Amino acid sequence: MTAQTETQPYSATEFGALYAEIQQFYARHMHLLDDGDADAWAAGFTEDASFSVPTLPAPVVGRAGLAAAVRRTAEALAEAGEQHRHWPGVFDVRPQKDGSVVVHSYTTVFASPLGGASRVHRVCTCTDVLVREGGRLLVKAREVARDDLR
Repeated sequence: MTAQTETQPYSATEFGALYAEIQQFYARHMHLLDDGDADAWAAGFTEDASFSVPTLPAPVVGRAGLAAAVRRTAEALAEAGEQHRHWPGVFDVRPQKDGSVVVHSYTTVFASPLGGASRVHRVCTCTDVLVREGGRLLVKAREVARDDLR
C-alpha cells in the first residue's frame, strides 16, 4: 500500500513515520514558543528562514530576528499578565520532489489572563516549508493567515 502525495509515492509506513515526526516537531515547537524560549524556538528554523504574518509590514527573516520577536511578545504578555497557548493541528503533509515538505495546518491561539477565563485569541492557517538539515526538520518558510483578517 502507498500513500499518494502530490509529488511522490510513500509507503504507508514511511508516510506514517514522517507524519508522526511532523506532529512531534510542532508539539515541541509550540511548547518552546509558549514558554518564551526564544532561542530554542528560533533554532527550529533555518538560518535564513522567513516568517510572514499579516500583522507585520514585512516578513521576519533569520533566527536572530525570530528570537527577538518572540522575546518582545513574551515580555508584552508577561506585562499584560496573559499566557498564550498555540494549538496546531489538522496537518496536511505534502512531501515534495526536492525533499522538502509543505505542511498546511490550522492553529488556534488561546489566551489565558491570570485569574481570568481562557478565550480563543486567534484562529489561523499556517503554511510551512520544512527542510532537513543535519537530519532535523526545520522551517524554511512560514506564512500565517488570520481568519479575522481575510
